[in-house]
Amino acid sequence: MLKKTLYSLVVMLLVVCMVSGIVFMAPVDPAQLTFGQRSDTATVNAKKAELGLEKPFYAQLLGYLADLSPISIIDSHWQTPPGYQYRTVAPLKGERLLVVKWPWLRESYQTGRPVSEILSRAASATLLLATASFMLSLFLGIFLGSVAALSANRFWDSAITALSVFGYAAPSYVVAMLLSLWLAFAWGAWTGLPLQGPLMVLDDFGEWRTEWRNLVLPVLALGLRPVALFTQLVRSALQDALQQPFVRTAVAKGLPSWQIYRKHLLPNIGIPLVSAASGWLGGLLGGAFFVESVFAFKGLGDVTVNALKAFDLPVVLGCVLLTCLVFVALNLITDYLYRVVDPRVTR
Repeated sequence: MLKKTLYSLVVMLLVVCMVSGIVFMAPVDPAQLTFGQRSDTATVNAKKAELGLEKPFYAQLLGYLADLSPISIIDSHWQTPPGYQYRTVAPLKGERLLVVKWPWLRESYQTGRPVSEILSRAASATLLLATASFMLSLFLGIFLGSVAALSANRFWDSAITALSVFGYAAPSYVVAMLLSLWLAFAWGAWTGLPLQGPLMVLDDFGEWRTEWRNLVLPVLALGLRPVALFTQLVRSALQDALQQPFVRTAVAKGLPSWQIYRKHLLPNIGIPLVSAASGWLGGLLGGAFFVESVFAFKGLGDVTVNALKAFDLPVVLGCVLLTCLVFVALNLITDYLYRVVDPRVTR
């Protein structure tokens, strides 16, 4: 696990270098976008100097890596920006300090707010959306897959298989538009669901409150494809397990059906579910970008799209790195869960 963790850190470093290279070398002037088209040259050049955009690419990349590094060297007279938290380890020559700190994602070019503050609010909504979709799809996938496997070659098996094929083939953003059209526009009077809306809204008193009904349609749209995948995986795994001698022996002994399912069949779906679930939970975070656009769900996807339009480099890099970090963490957790589900897995 330590070796895999070190590999993951190398992956994160390569992602930072690759994405930073793409962003920093793009033929777009963020300083010009900050002030608009009518700004004068002197103002734009001053903004470039403030943001460090006049430096060559390698200097910008090294500076960004230094900001992300937990260990850094800073000038003792440097006026640290808001949110830059560090602790001095030792003083160095030339009035410099060796410090340990939290990774600094810098500030937004457009708003001046710390990127970590922007991401914390947006990522919490997207993470809630992805987790709710994942839990719904996992529960329904196990249930429908079990029904299909236990009623093999009968009506329910054929119906569930056909629905799962349709669900897997339908893109999430198409499903999102159809659900919005049917459940919110055509049948909104009965369902009470809005066409669009964020999770957190301002009420008439200027206070933030959670609008849970705005979560229903995005969860359904985002969870349809993984439901189809989990259904097929559970169905296939259970059908293989039903052919094994230990299951026939349990049936011959007269064990109740629920006990056979819980003790002998359910453990056999652990490995394929862990493999699929880890990838899909990360994939749901990426797929949420499109679903959020359809439902105007103010999450990480909305922040990323707006940052790309304005070419707000720190926000774009922060969103990409956060998504990559989630994928890397999920892969590490999956490797650990393999050992828990199946002790035969040693590496």
